[in-house]
Amino acid sequence: MPPKTKTKTAAARKTTTKTKAVSRKPPVAKSTKKAADKPVGMSLAGKAAPAFSMPTDSAASLSLKALRGKRVVLFFYPKDDTAGCTAEAQAFRDAKAAFSRKGVVIVGVSKDSVEKHKKFKAKHKLNFDLASDAETKVCEAYGVWKEKSMYGRKYMGIERSTFLIDEKGVVRAEWRKVRVPGHVEEVAGLLKKL
Repeated sequence: MPPKTKTKTAAARKTTTKTKAVSRKPPVAKSTKKAADKPVGMSLAGKAAPAFSMPTDSAASLSLKALRGKRVVLFFYPKDDTAGCTAEAQAFRDAKAAFSRKGVVIVGVSKDSVEKHKKFKAKHKLNFDLASDAETKVCEAYGVWKEKSMYGRKYMGIERSTFLIDEKGVVRAEWRKVRVPGHVEEVAGLLKKL
């Protein structure tokens, strides 16, 4: 009798093992899909900032190469003259003197045209460059061009994000999915420590 019990137990174990192996496959597929989505939002901190050259509201082209030797706060925002974007731009405007004392250049980036940037800048008396990434190449390079959803409708847009780039062109810090209240103060606070 004892040998038969052991055989049944071993057979039961084999069945259980097979069942577990089959049930593990779907989660592996899900995690593979998530891994494929990760590169878009991967961290750039500690890495060389992706190069860029974009037209600005001042009619000049602005490139990362031209900013070499300066620290740069590069902030991406969804759209000119919307409530959140206006509040963020005004906060950077109001803190510009403090950033300038630290040798920091502020650059705002959205998909809006240079003409829209000019109107936005004049209306809110902004004191820094606004760059136009109409083709979203820079947004994609920085991983801020994302699928969004509003009222059940999905669309592509800019995820509000900020990058602090040092004099050598290395990303020293990044803020993704930024919430406007207190954000500029947080960036300024980090600069004091560098």
